[in-house]
Amino acid sequence: MDNKHTLQQKIHSTLEWHITHLKSFTNKINTILKESTKRRNILVITSTFLIISVGLYFFSVFHNDLNAFNYEQKSVLVKVLITIATGLTVFKASLFLFMIYQYFRYKPVASVTDKELPTCTIIVPAYNEGKQVWDTLISLAESNYPQDKLELLAIDDGSKDDTWEWMLKAKEQLGNRLVILQQPENQGKRHALYRGFNLGTGDVFVTVDSDSIVTSDTLRNLASPFVENKDCGAVAGNIRVLNNKKEILPKMLDVSFVLSFEFVRSAESNLNSVLCTPGALAAYRRTAVHHCLPEWINQTFMGKPSDIGEDRAMTNMILKQGKSVLFQRNAVAYTNVPEEYTGLYKMFIRWGRSNVRENLEMAKYVFTNFRKGHKSGIRLLFLSQFLEMMMCYPFLIVMALFIATHPLLFLGSTFLSILVLSTFSVVFYSNRYKISESLWAYTYSILYTFGLFWITPYAIATASRSGWLTRGFTENK
Repeated sequence: MDNKHTLQQKIHSTLEWHITHLKSFTNKINTILKESTKRRNILVITSTFLIISVGLYFFSVFHNDLNAFNYEQKSVLVKVLITIATGLTVFKASLFLFMIYQYFRYKPVASVTDKELPTCTIIVPAYNEGKQVWDTLISLAESNYPQDKLELLAIDDGSKDDTWEWMLKAKEQLGNRLVILQQPENQGKRHALYRGFNLGTGDVFVTVDSDSIVTSDTLRNLASPFVENKDCGAVAGNIRVLNNKKEILPKMLDVSFVLSFEFVRSAESNLNSVLCTPGALAAYRRTAVHHCLPEWINQTFMGKPSDIGEDRAMTNMILKQGKSVLFQRNAVAYTNVPEEYTGLYKMFIRWGRSNVRENLEMAKYVFTNFRKGHKSGIRLLFLSQFLEMMMCYPFLIVMALFIATHPLLFLGSTFLSILVLSTFSVVFYSNRYKISESLWAYTYSILYTFGLFWITPYAIATASRSGWLTRGFTENK
């Protein structure tokens, strides 16, 4: 008996020794990985500035050739393209100053009281989202919003993974506060939202992507403009990146999102003309949605059903009704973005195709008397996007000629432009958040200029193509 007890003690002692050393080894591995990530980030930022420095050196050496490039081209067409490009640059610079002015005039609408808040239906479409959908639903249920005014619908769009099981777990935890539904088969996000729009009973519909997490006051801040502004038809939320702790691409996109939402959409909101309410977080007045719902669900492009850009399309149709579309900086959602280049360019292609389609639709009404009051602001925003779309191919021709005749000068002038333009993003981001994170704006600009410049021309050429591109790849959403 004593021998058996002694053996058990030895086994227990040996196991404890191994467990202790295993924990120590695991901690060392985690430390190395963290240090590796930190070192990698520092290396990328340092390389970014070295690349920019080399480019600036080329510009300083070869800038005298710039005039030669302008005048040595014999083709009248090339000179016309260069003149148009110069005019477009002046227009964009003027618009940028106009947007700065509008940004400083912008103020988010403060939250109204619980009594004033409208009834609200939250619609969460999900496809192959796994556990993330549970996190999303719990964050929504924990919102600082009167429970008797909140209706939460989650719709599984024919997922092939365990998304439905996680919805059931959320239902078990939240009870009658959550309604979960299943589509008979995967029909696409637009059809899942359509089902929610038809079933929801709230005065305001809120759409939230199933990989997004909201802050506690997000819903009440998102719904408040509908109370304060009777002409408000839709409200865009403020989107930040959720998965930006380790991978480099999400860090870059977080800086880009801050500029896109907190600067661009703030300025657009002051003009009552936010051009796109993001799928990750947006709110719509019930009456405005139902006014255009048949057109929206049956929308086609070049004879094919539209299965992308449902958020931009809904925004466009509500603007067409003469309604205001606003942005709430104080309504924040954190969402997952692609961590790899493949997922990133597929997401941008989808967005690009949607922009092409909706800009063409917008052209049909933006210069008509579609709403009361001033319309010059929204027309300027439209012209900026439309001219950028129209000039992308001529710009590629000029760029190709520039590269062929003066490659080093091209590199120098390009990096000078990146330095100047990205510095605004850096200053804007660092003024609101961390300076160290703002430096990713330079890296993102280099990536976009040399790795994603082809997106717009490709999206225009393939605008009629359907498909989500990233469906079924959760990490690439």
